[in-house]
Amino acid sequence: MKSPLADRARPVTIDEVSGQTHLLGKDKILRRIIESGDIPNLIFYGPSGVGKTTVAKIIANMCGKKLCYLNATTASTADIKEIIGEIGSISAQNGILLYLDEIQYFNKKQQQILLSYIENGDITLIASTTENPYFYVYNAILSRSTVLEFKALSAEDIASALRRAVGILSAESGKNITIEEKDIAKIARAAAGDVRRALNMLELCFMLTDESGKITDDTIEQILAGNAVRYDREGDEHYDIVSAYQKSMRGSDPDAAVYYLARLLAAGDLPSACRRLMVCANEDVGLAYPQIIPIVKAAVDTARDVGLPEARIPLANAVILVASSPKSNSAYMAINDAMADVERGATYPVPRQLQNKHFDGADNDHPGQNYLYPHDYDRHYVNQQYLPDEIKDRKYYKAGDNKSEQKFAEHLKSIKSK
Repeated sequence: MKSPLADRARPVTIDEVSGQTHLLGKDKILRRIIESGDIPNLIFYGPSGVGKTTVAKIIANMCGKKLCYLNATTASTADIKEIIGEIGSISAQNGILLYLDEIQYFNKKQQQILLSYIENGDITLIASTTENPYFYVYNAILSRSTVLEFKALSAEDIASALRRAVGILSAESGKNITIEEKDIAKIARAAAGDVRRALNMLELCFMLTDESGKITDDTIEQILAGNAVRYDREGDEHYDIVSAYQKSMRGSDPDAAVYYLARLLAAGDLPSACRRLMVCANEDVGLAYPQIIPIVKAAVDTARDVGLPEARIPLANAVILVASSPKSNSAYMAINDAMADVERGATYPVPRQLQNKHFDGADNDHPGQNYLYPHDYDRHYVNQQYLPDEIKDRKYYKAGDNKSEQKFAEHLKSIKSK
């Protein structure tokens, strides 16, 4: 059985690698490291399908070390010890290069087993992860490694890999495999920066071609229909998309906001789309348009009731409304400042007139609660102290410069001036 096209088309030299020019371009850091032949411990950080494994294999071939591969999702402590047992053997006389995929799945003990061997140079470690290594990799390993970020590939980078793969398919099949440039571009865009995904789609298209060897637009559309973009809801990409979604609404860009909503919904992530929408309505629009809060809640309730795919409609309405509305974070800042004071220990006694007491002991020199009921006064306001004595002049709320809050600010100023 043939290996997948993504493996058969894997580059064997640095110059064949698509993208990552910030690392592999002329005089860039990783190319200089590879060309020096003196390979340090490396951690490759980035999304799937961007060349991390490919580059590790090229490094192993160029430095003459024995390449050992472990995937941390399935590898055990016994697997690590088996590799350690090969140190100094004839097959590993130039040393061992261990490529550890998905290192974030190794527990602390497993990572610690490797420490002394990578420190003394018996094992050169190249680890890869799709997660932020500073959160998931043991500090002692990090301090002995160089962390390099691999970035998602551009559509043109992927298109270049697809053209090369078409040539490989033609040579293997003995047929002249053809595909139009616009269709290569279509697959490249749909791959969302993942060259492996693009090559898998191309291979499936090839399998569906007839004797003519032409990959048709209709075949491509059928393949793309079944390859909606997905992402790991626990990974960095999830948080990047959710962050961009809320920041686009906050930034009053309805086009970007509805685009990131589409990304979330295409991945089936209705809960994140709803939660961040409600947060944004309260945090970023807030008192500039307070009526938006029940409107957004109704849209979210409707979306949850009808489910996907129809949920996209009420959510699109609400997202565009939030993005297009006037903005204010005055309430958000007020509660943050108040919470900060409380957390710093500003928990002083409540003023006597506000306490829930209606009887004073005989030892009280000043009996009576002395609470003034605002509704008994003109315009339902009476000047009295509400904050504790120690912070009685503290101001938490500062009215925003929008019409809604300025109207209420004028009301407060009017009643308090009398």
